[in-house]
Amino acid sequence: MKLIFNALMKFIAGLILVGLLLFVPAGTMNYKCGWLFILLLFVPMLLLGVVMLIKSPKLLEKRLDGKEKEKTQRCVVAFSALIFLVGFIVSGLDFRFGWSKVPSAVVIIASVLFLLSYAIYAEVMRENAYLSRTIEVQEGQKVIDTGLYGIVRHPMYMATILLFLMIPLILGSWYGFIVFFVYPLIIVVRINNEEKLLAEQLDGYVGYRKKVKYRIIPFIW
Repeated sequence: MKLIFNALMKFIAGLILVGLLLFVPAGTMNYKCGWLFILLLFVPMLLLGVVMLIKSPKLLEKRLDGKEKEKTQRCVVAFSALIFLVGFIVSGLDFRFGWSKVPSAVVIIASVLFLLSYAIYAEVMRENAYLSRTIEVQEGQKVIDTGLYGIVRHPMYMATILLFLMIPLILGSWYGFIVFFVYPLIIVVRINNEEKLLAEQLDGYVGYRKKVKYRIIPFIW
């Protein structure tokens, strides 16, 4: 019950925060792209949370714990949150003042890619029971090298980058896209720091890194 309460409170808090960050800068509740994004974000999030609660409550508990201990990772999380806040506010202001207009076809494509990235996110959590929001090596942790982890070393970050970059397009803001485009650079810092820790503390990771050459984008990086 404690886990359910914690998850529900964070879900509601997130919903309220996103609503405020979108509709207050937009100056209206009649922001159709804002409602579309809320639907695309929170309905799959709720469904995924229910599935995790039933099948893997321990994983859900780890995903709800976002307190980083390492200094570099705390900075990464802080910058990511800042991008999130500024990107939403800029997108809302963009709608309010009509600074830019994203074609409807682009909004639709971005919505599909957003859901696809959510599916990748869910698959990663299914494949990796050691996955947590903080950078750490857990007791008994083993290297996962199958499924998506056999293609890139960090499929979760691949999914989150796609998620973040699609957000401003769904919201109909090119200016918001410029803000969110900083996010992949932040993830590069997080990955480099994480891989250093994994190579030092996780048995078999050095060999895995040689086997799977690409971090988040096949044949590129």
